[in-house]
Amino acid sequence: MTISLHHALRQAQQTGLARIDAQMLLLHTLGRSAHDRAWLLAHDQDAIAPEALAQFQALCQRRAAGEPVAYLLGHKAFYGLELAVDARVLDPRPDTEALVDWALQVLQHCSAPRIVDLGTGSGAIALALQSQRQDAQVLAVDASSAALQVARTNAQRLRLPVQFAQGDWLAGLAGPFDAIVSNPPYIAAHDPHLAALTHEPLSALASGADGLDDIRRIIAAAPALLAPGGWLLLEHGWDQADAVQALLRESGLQQVQGRCDLAGTVRCSGAQSPGAQKMHQQ
Repeated sequence: MTISLHHALRQAQQTGLARIDAQMLLLHTLGRSAHDRAWLLAHDQDAIAPEALAQFQALCQRRAAGEPVAYLLGHKAFYGLELAVDARVLDPRPDTEALVDWALQVLQHCSAPRIVDLGTGSGAIALALQSQRQDAQVLAVDASSAALQVARTNAQRLRLPVQFAQGDWLAGLAGPFDAIVSNPPYIAAHDPHLAALTHEPLSALASGADGLDDIRRIIAAAPALLAPGGWLLLEHGWDQADAVQALLRESGLQQVQGRCDLAGTVRCSGAQSPGAQKMHQQ
């Protein structure tokens, strides 16, 4: 017996799936854009073929088990870019766009800035910055060769000239950089919330007993690699702003400040290297 698209969506929601997730998965099953929700409304009484229904229900089961929608679709929109994503990288979050906004702001008067994105994953931050600053030299670093494969593929498809390097945060890099940006692991190793993130790479999520091990390493190494007036900008947990900003002050960086996420919580902190701005500043 065939059922309508409306009935298939209702069945999915009755299992506890969010309506938006069910809609996106159904559109994907039908070979339509994830943005085509208006089409679903206009065709909600259309019948869904049995094989398509089986595929849709399988995707819904995977989503109900906690797998991110982005992995099921194979892509995620970030800062106006469509990125390929899978289980080798973190699912890019909309809140991370605030870090891109901040980097673009501090670099707005700097011509041909040198930027490094640490722990690039899918390449989201690096590619977003390169797309907005064509004059920038953007280097994206990750310890995972598998993640770098995803990021390189995204750069090639988007035709953005980001450079990539496999490495351990800032180790072995040659500065100076006008901006060092990172969305590093920042969840405490024993945080109960990790149980809900089992489909994403643990190495990109957890960082020691208090979640700050990697942030400490980045902050310790950054001052020596920042250009005079350059900025270090970091994303962190909702309750870590005070601790991260204290580390930034202890490092000798100046102008320590934070930026809020979409919910109004300080989720990014940064600071500036002492000294005059670069001579090539416009």
